[in-house]
Amino acid sequence: MRKFIWTLLVLSGIFTARGQELNSPQLTQYLADNPFVLSPVYAGIGDHVKIRLNGLTQWVGIKDAPQTQSLAADMRLGEQSGIGLFLYNDKNGYTKQQGARLSFAHHLTLDRYDDEFLSFGLSYNFNQFRIDVDKFVDANLDPGVINNRQTSNHNFDVGALYRYGKFYISANASNLLGKDPSSFTFDADEPNELRNYYVYTGYRYRKNKNSDLEIEPSILFKMFESDGRSETDLNLKFRWYNFDDYFYAGVNYRFLNDQIGSPLFIAPFAGLKKNNFYFGYSYQIILNEILTYSTGTHVVTIGVDLFQGLSNCRCTY
Repeated sequence: MRKFIWTLLVLSGIFTARGQELNSPQLTQYLADNPFVLSPVYAGIGDHVKIRLNGLTQWVGIKDAPQTQSLAADMRLGEQSGIGLFLYNDKNGYTKQQGARLSFAHHLTLDRYDDEFLSFGLSYNFNQFRIDVDKFVDANLDPGVINNRQTSNHNFDVGALYRYGKFYISANASNLLGKDPSSFTFDADEPNELRNYYVYTGYRYRKNKNSDLEIEPSILFKMFESDGRSETDLNLKFRWYNFDDYFYAGVNYRFLNDQIGSPLFIAPFAGLKKNNFYFGYSYQIILNEILTYSTGTHVVTIGVDLFQGLSNCRCTY
């Protein structure tokens, strides 16, 4: 059994190199009032410096299961632009990756009276990926594998965001450049296509301006060019307001698009905003084969908004 678990983790690490393609794992962090982790176009939307710390503990109950920590921060730059920084550290079995994303976004006003805006974003990405094979012998996996392997990757993301009232839709492409797979020759089919595509859309509904309840259904569609697979998140989020403070709760349902009735996980989530402080928590109920060995995945987000100040342009509200 122990050898099976180690093998699972190693294969998961290889899959990270091929499937996630040198990215920070994207689970439900973006639903904790933190859409900047998805796309650079959200940089600078808000009248403050927004800071979010995210912690992921995946596959609880499995030794050396994936662990990820990240920091997302963005702020307005001038009246119509924004900048942001995203840092992450990810350990998955015998693989480790650390990276940074530096983003810039510009927000245009199409109609100031109807709150119609168009935003564009660009990110520069740096990622360092490493496979630590020194421990293979200790785990009785493959003593013939020697020499640690590591590589650095430089890349870019682009995105566009359209907002009309309470409706929003963004389209994003990440890792525009390919990679040289020669440093990691797992097999002859190692892909060099890193591009991933995302579409994120939703609507924030209130019965009237005085209602304390807001309902936000949203959808996130992701497609991976390397192997043609795609997946979808269906989300439903409720916010209850008390003046500027609120608390929220909702559920996330993720599935591969060729297996709609067999979700990868279902994740209830909840959180709150109190003054300028944020807290969010999500527990992902795993519904695939790993369920036999793991109780689930925890995602925690804490944050703070600093240096609040109104902008003369509603495009950054």
